[in-house]
Amino acid sequence: MTVDLNADLGEGFGVWRLGDDDAMLELVTSANVACGFHAGDPAGLLRVCRAAARRGVRIGAQVSYRDLAGFGRRFMDIEADDLTADVVYQIGALQALATAAGSTVGYVKPHGALYNTIVHDEGQAAAVAAAVHAVAPGLPVLGLAGSAFFGAADALGLRTVAEAFADRAYEPDGRLVSRREPGSVLDDAEAIAARVSSMVGSGTVEAVDGTTISITAESVCLHGDSPGAVRSATAVRARLDADGVTVRAFT
Repeated sequence: MTVDLNADLGEGFGVWRLGDDDAMLELVTSANVACGFHAGDPAGLLRVCRAAARRGVRIGAQVSYRDLAGFGRRFMDIEADDLTADVVYQIGALQALATAAGSTVGYVKPHGALYNTIVHDEGQAAAVAAAVHAVAPGLPVLGLAGSAFFGAADALGLRTVAEAFADRAYEPDGRLVSRREPGSVLDDAEAIAARVSSMVGSGTVEAVDGTTISITAESVCLHGDSPGAVRSATAVRARLDADGVTVRAFT
């Protein structure tokens, strides 16, 4: 049994740092690197790409709405053509930085409000899928299984990689609990590790109402900006090792 571990990295800006990118890169196998629209500046993103390349960690483009002030967590009612162009731009920018670091962009993952919107919004989902296809039809995309985004990606022949979230609470229908709700982000490292063990081992997770729901986890996200992120990621790696699960980038 194998699973990929990914984390959102490169989300600082200028002298402001968010999370411990270097420590997380020792624990994950895929790095969702910001592309400058919700976070990240060129020098910092190049630094993260170089650090990932040195460790053999796969680099992914974490595309988002153009929303630095809101960290990409605010919905934007954007025209499809504009959204497609924004995503193409972001992938291209990170590809240049990854190339300069001696690596390449290996997949695309939407961030924040864009990620949540394209679970159900078919228009925006199609716009994001069209952008990825226009840049490189061979690039896989990470997202929620059964989402509108995956439907649009499948229609274009893009490879989809189903993702689960280690430290986020789930609604009974499989959606993520809004960050505006209490308890939406988990912080108990051992509880997070136990949830990942269940996600990977049995394909299930406990929802906020106490029910057990099915979940597909080819890749598991560990948020690098959460308090105690490194501690939680360390606990997850230890639990997966104990379970006999091989942690490696998805193929």
